[in-house]
Amino acid sequence: MSAVRHCRVSVDGIDTFYREAGPPDAPIVLLPHGYPSSSFEFRALLPALADRWRTVAPDLPGFGYSAAPAGFSYTFDGYSEFLRRFTEVLDLREYVIYLHDYGSQFGLRLAMAAPERVRGLVIQNGDIYEDQHGPKYAPLKQFWNNPTDEGKAALAAAVSESGFRDEFLGELPEHLAAQVSPDLWTLSWAVAGTGDRRSHLVDLLADQRHTVPWFPRQQQYLRDHHPPTLIVWGRHDAYMPEGAARAYHRDHPAAELHLLDGGHWLLETHLTEVVALLRKFLSDNHS
Repeated sequence: MSAVRHCRVSVDGIDTFYREAGPPDAPIVLLPHGYPSSSFEFRALLPALADRWRTVAPDLPGFGYSAAPAGFSYTFDGYSEFLRRFTEVLDLREYVIYLHDYGSQFGLRLAMAAPERVRGLVIQNGDIYEDQHGPKYAPLKQFWNNPTDEGKAALAAAVSESGFRDEFLGELPEHLAAQVSPDLWTLSWAVAGTGDRRSHLVDLLADQRHTVPWFPRQQQYLRDHHPPTLIVWGRHDAYMPEGAARAYHRDHPAAELHLLDGGHWLLETHLTEVVALLRKFLSDNHS
């Protein structure tokens, strides 16, 4: 287990925190995080791969220890562009991308912008098939279909410590929920509840409706480029149930699929299993 390095870099004037581990010249695994977490999501995964791979996990603006500048675009377009610029500033030229939650949108757009740089995809509870959305999307879709100020206020009510707790625990059975550290929602809220960060997260939630028109383009990317792909998925996910994982085979039938008895935040309960699958996938495709 290699030590994790905690670093900062300026990306177009934005003070950006990131974690990395592994040899600087090793093949790269890029780890954009999901909502409402940060690079903290990957705190155990980074060193578990770092004997042979360079793992890099940024805190996106407004999350974790990165700045939350007033002029940043807190939208999926803004974050996708930021991730692209982050890779350029760090001179990351080729990479496997770990696609989870909101990070799956940012990472897929990065892949689409430069397919020649992608050495593989790892898809973990990140969806691009609207017909497979689970029941937990219902409140979001109410806003998507009628984006009013009142609807946005309803979204804002979920941006709270209790709302974060629900995001991390989700639909996990009791024996698995006991393995999820309260540090996840406590630390995330300690940051997100300060200054203008909460309103920035509300803006991002409201902007999620604009991801749906991207789904056909992302599906086309998979059909056109069929990158080496590992799908590792937690079944207990009311946003992205099992069908959302299997749907990837419509456009990428060669993708390797593993369904595990975890939830949306699979690294909290099934780290050992994910690491074993990921190490084999990386060894086969990105050594």
